[in-house]
Amino acid sequence: MLSIIIPTYNEECYLPKLLQSIKDQNFKDYEIIVADAKSTDKTREIAESFGCKVVEGGSPAVGRNKGAEVAEGEYLLFLDSDAILTEGYLESALNEFTENDLDIGITQLVPISDSKKDKILHDFANFFMKLVESIKPHGAGCYGILTKKDIHEEAEGFNECLDFGEDSDYIERIGKIHSFKVLREPKLLISTRRLEKEGLKSLALIYAKSTMYDFMGKKITAGELNYTFGHSKEKKKKILYSVCGEGMGHAIRSSVMIKHLLKENDVVIFAGGRAFNYLSEKFDDVYYIEGPNTVYSGNNAQYKSTFFSVVKDLPKSLKFNIKLLYNIARAFKPDIIVSDFEAFSNILSKLLGIPLISLDNIHVITQCKLDLPERYLSEKIVAGGVIRLFINRPKCYLITTFFYPEIKNKEKVELFPPVLREEILNLNPVNGNHVLVYQTSDSNLELISTLKSINEEFVIYGFNMEKEDGNLHFRKFNENQFFKDFESCKAVVSNGGFTLISESMYLKKPIFCIPVKKQPEQTVNAMYIEKLGYGEFHELLTKENFEEFLDKLDVYRESLISFKHDRNQEIFQALNDAIEKYSKEYSQATYKIVNLIESRENAK
Repeated sequence: MLSIIIPTYNEECYLPKLLQSIKDQNFKDYEIIVADAKSTDKTREIAESFGCKVVEGGSPAVGRNKGAEVAEGEYLLFLDSDAILTEGYLESALNEFTENDLDIGITQLVPISDSKKDKILHDFANFFMKLVESIKPHGAGCYGILTKKDIHEEAEGFNECLDFGEDSDYIERIGKIHSFKVLREPKLLISTRRLEKEGLKSLALIYAKSTMYDFMGKKITAGELNYTFGHSKEKKKKILYSVCGEGMGHAIRSSVMIKHLLKENDVVIFAGGRAFNYLSEKFDDVYYIEGPNTVYSGNNAQYKSTFFSVVKDLPKSLKFNIKLLYNIARAFKPDIIVSDFEAFSNILSKLLGIPLISLDNIHVITQCKLDLPERYLSEKIVAGGVIRLFINRPKCYLITTFFYPEIKNKEKVELFPPVLREEILNLNPVNGNHVLVYQTSDSNLELISTLKSINEEFVIYGFNMEKEDGNLHFRKFNENQFFKDFESCKAVVSNGGFTLISESMYLKKPIFCIPVKKQPEQTVNAMYIEKLGYGEFHELLTKENFEEFLDKLDVYRESLISFKHDRNQEIFQALNDAIEKYSKEYSQATYKIVNLIESRENAK
């Protein structure tokens, strides 16, 4: 009675689930035809193991037509390989189709996703298809197109000259002269891999534009939409970029590197905490991961509290993050992972054998010889252990720094100037009347009390409030306002955070540095600021030492003239070279472990 036709191209990860869902149906009067476009994986073997007819395919339109040519059923059901039938789907679809005396029908879609955005988007697509069904037959992709074989032949099948919207064109041509309906009862589960790959915003714009053209009676090509279906022969690298969510420095640096990579590569981004909020406003394919955050009290890192917080949340975050990373990696198949001190990408790299590049400033602690006072050595040892736990044995370390200590392993480690965002590079700094204050944590209330006693104007970020309190001007973080305040300040009060320190150097702003206690990386930064003559290192800001600092601003500005920057060109090239070098070592054979796990799951 029914011929189910599925075009495929390298679908070994998705096809088994669809075929199993068909096999589990109560309705049994069907045949399955897989039209395969010369897959290089195990797609054909999987299809044959489920008893499918396998024919030569091509583009989606070609595959569907070739499948229909050999179909023996009275009815044809066209499915994409990443769909899954719900219980009773076939029986329900055929009953509704015949009872309404239809010639073509389409199925409503349910995303295989926990994301509210994904569900809202698909609910809207279903609503829209039903809304216009009597005006203009329309389908949101080839998910469950049901028709009769003689109707298909009368319409001369799918238009193989179209490289985009061939499914909507097919539905519209048949629906104009025959009875059409969006089926109400049967629901089809569909993968969100296109959303995951293209990004929600990007894919929504693509389909909105194509729908507008469709309603205007115009055709549009995939090229005009910049859409490739995954069959493109372009050799873009697929990069998974993972970013630590602690503070803002990792996110700011990563945004610059990701923007550079996106010019010639496909990039999927994972980030936690504030980094996720920052990056998701700038890029489409950004996914949230749960990560540990340091607990602060005053200007101290509370390791004991942090430890217990991490232990408490670890089981949940580990399960959530690894599942998310694994599922995206399985669909995206990255050639390489770049990590800005993000621990779960390190685990994924080890699980799947994908090469890992470490790009951050943190590893100066473990990969370089540092001259630290004895009182900081125990903290450095503890920090080194944590750093090695987070990122373990990457292919190489690309370390950003404003000082250049001796490297321990020159074969794997390179040092580069700090990564600076374009907005900073384009500022025209002047020495105004206020001092810019930036704090990692809002718990350092003692600092605020001291600043209030000093006869200077302070613009303060990091306390998440808009408030005027005498000489203190609190600001919520706003990038444009921050740049203005930064550009016109006469000096900077900062913790030992690497990014703000580096940007201050570029803008020739003297730095009064109060590193967070028990944060050796910040202590190291503060020590080298003082050694280089760019500012001062203090464990506590007092009225006396800050006023002495202000008296020496001209001396520090003179020293800052020596700080040079190459506008990120050296590290851009180094990252390009590392991606090219280490991704060549990678092979799709790495994903054998993924396929083995999948096949075991399907067997169960």
